Parts: sequence; structure tokens; C-alpha cells
Amino acid sequence: MRRLGTVSSAPAKARKKFLRYFPEGFRDETYIDWERGYKWNAHQQWMKVLAPEQFKTLLGDKKYAEIAGQAIRIESRTNLLFSFEKMALRDAVKSPAGAELFASGLYELLHGRGNDETRFSRWCEAVARLPRRQTRVLTWPLVTVWGFIAQPERHFFLKPNVTRTAARAYGADFGYESKPNWVTYSKLLAFADMIRRDLRDLRPRDMIDIQSFVWVQGSDEYPD
Repeated sequence: MRRLGTVSSAPAKARKKFLRYFPEGFRDETYIDWERGYKWNAHQQWMKVLAPEQFKTLLGDKKYAEIAGQAIRIESRTNLLFSFEKMALRDAVKSPAGAELFASGLYELLHGRGNDETRFSRWCEAVARLPRRQTRVLTWPLVTVWGFIAQPERHFFLKPNVTRTAARAYGADFGYESKPNWVTYSKLLAFADMIRRDLRDLRPRDMIDIQSFVWVQGSDEYPD
């Protein structure tokens, strides 16, 4: 497997596949329609209702249920999470305690003090403490989707199966572990940064473009 930072023909093959579907790259109209548009729309909606100052004000007013509800409504307009994940989260934040844990933990991830490792690790701990009925909520999609929507310039959304398939096709290894943890996430960000460098001439704008490129490599929606 390719170590992060080494040269391989696999990236060229991945690039060729992406451009076969979207000849104009990240500015391709079909790409915008199929991949980028709805993700960017979710980010724009987030910034309308949960921008940093608004989020801080709602948190200070203890509007935990409103914060959780807004986050869930924004994500619900996307296909990022599976239906069982959406339901698990709705159940987890139904109680006042669950809503407070989710809202406070998410604010700390996005805008809290400490370095990236500290904030991400605390967020994983918060999600692990959320009430659960049947389906667990401590999954990679559930811990990474909100950062991806809120801050697509810095956070990556991890769909495990697709991303692992894409990494193998790219000749890379980001040290996947099923339980969310900082070491795996930091290596995932390094993988994303490697792709960004490899595709710099295509001018990827943010992690939405990088995640979409990864999706094309690993999803059954885009056969080789």
C-alpha cells in the first residue's frame, strides 16, 4: 500500500476515472448537480442558522433542543447518513439531557478551545454518552458529518466502506479502525490532503470536492 506522501500510478488511474464521469473536473455541471450542490447547500443552510455567533447564543440560552433540531433538519435534506443513522440520532436527542450533550459537544468540536485532537476526542466521548435505544450512535458517519457540513474547509466526512475501498484503489492506507478515534481521523485528513495536492491543478475548493472525489472512487454508483 502507498504510504502517505509517496508517488504511485494509482492516483493517475483515480484521476482518470473521476474525469471520465466529470470531464470538466470540479467545475463540471454534472458534478455540481450530482455531488457538490446538495452538500454545499447544506453548508449554506448551516451558516444561516448555526453560524458561530448564532450557535454560541443558542447555547448560552440553553436552546439545546433547537440546536439539535436544526442540525438534524439540515442533514435530513442530504443523503449523507443512512436512514437508521438518522433515526438513531433523533432518538438520542429526544431527551433534554441528550440534546444538551449533543449541542454542547458539537459546539466544542467546531468552536471550542484546545487543539484538533482534543476537540475531536471530546466530541467522540460526547457521542458515546448519548442515550441509545437500539442502533448505536458512535459511528464514523455520525461523528464526522456535522463537522463536514459546518466546516467543509477543514473536516472530512467518513463513510467507512466507500472510503476504505477508495483508499485501496488509490494505493493509500489511513489506518482505519471501526471505533471513532483521533489517530484514524488524523490519518484520514492526511489522506485527504494528499489527494488535494495530487489534484491541485483541478483546483479543489474544500473537503466537499475531496470527499466527492473519494466517493467516485469507492462507490458502486460509479463503476470502473
